[in-house]
Amino acid sequence: MGELVLAAKMTHVPTMLMSEQPGPVEGTRQPAIDGHYAIAERAKKLGADTVVICDTHWVVNAGYHVNANHRFHGLFTSNEFPQFIQDLPYDYQGNPELGDLIAQKAQDKGVYTLSHHLDSLELEYGTLVPMRFMARKHEMKVVSVAAWCTVHSYETSRKLGEAIREAIEASGSKVLLVASGSLSHRIWPNDDYAANNGTFTISKEFNRQVDLRVLELWQKGDWPTFIGMLPEYSEYCCGEGSMHDTVMLLGALGWDTYTGRGEVVTEYFPSSGTGQTNVIFPVN
Repeated sequence: MGELVLAAKMTHVPTMLMSEQPGPVEGTRQPAIDGHYAIAERAKKLGADTVVICDTHWVVNAGYHVNANHRFHGLFTSNEFPQFIQDLPYDYQGNPELGDLIAQKAQDKGVYTLSHHLDSLELEYGTLVPMRFMARKHEMKVVSVAAWCTVHSYETSRKLGEAIREAIEASGSKVLLVASGSLSHRIWPNDDYAANNGTFTISKEFNRQVDLRVLELWQKGDWPTFIGMLPEYSEYCCGEGSMHDTVMLLGALGWDTYTGRGEVVTEYFPSSGTGQTNVIFPVN
C-alpha cells in the first residue's frame, strides 16, 4: 500500500534561480531555497519516493490534466519570464503508474481527468523550480498536475485532491504532495515596478495583511475558517491559479476535517508584488 507521507505549500519564484547567479538578487532568496531543502529532507526521512506537484503555472481551459510521462528531460526557458529563466536543464524520472491512477480515481468521482505520456508535454516552472532545489537533497520521481484551472470549480478540485490521496494509497508509492504557488499574487504593474523596488515589495498592504492572517490560521489549524474565506481570499488577493493548488492539497488532506497545523519553514516574503512562503503540512 502507498502512503501520503508529507504535504507542503511551496513558492516557485524565479528569483530563487537568480539568487544563485551574480547580480543584484544574488543571495537574497536563500531562505526560500533553504525551505525547499528542509521539505526535501523531511520527505527523505519519511521515505518518500515520489513527489506530486500541483502546478499553478500549468494553465488548462478544459478538464483536469496529469503529466504522467516516464521521464522528463530537456532545457526550459520560461515564456513568461525569458529574462529570468532560460536554458534551465532538467532530468527527472516520472511515475506513470501513479499519474494514471490519479486520473482513474478522479474519473471514478465524476471529475473529467486525463493522464498524458507525451515527450513533447513539458513541465512548467511551478514544477521545475521546486525540483531544482529539492533534488539536491533527495531524488524523487515526479508527477505534475495542472493547477492553473480557469473554468473549474473548487468542488471538483477538492475531489481531485481526494483522488490524489486515494491513488497514492492504492499505489506502491510513498509521496510528498506539493501545492506550488504563492499566497496573494498581484504582480506589480509594469509601469510601477521599478519605482517601488518591485522585486522585494508587496503590491498592496491589504494583501500582505490577509496573507499573514492566512498563515496564522494555518499554524493554528483553523481549516474551517480558512476554507470559508478561501473564495473571497483568492478573488480579492489575486490568488495564483485561483489557488486551485491549495484546494487540491486540502482535498487530499481531508478538507475541513484536517486537524494538522502548518509549520512555516520559510518566513513570509514579498516578491514582485506577491506574497510567498514555504509551509509543511503533516499528514493525519
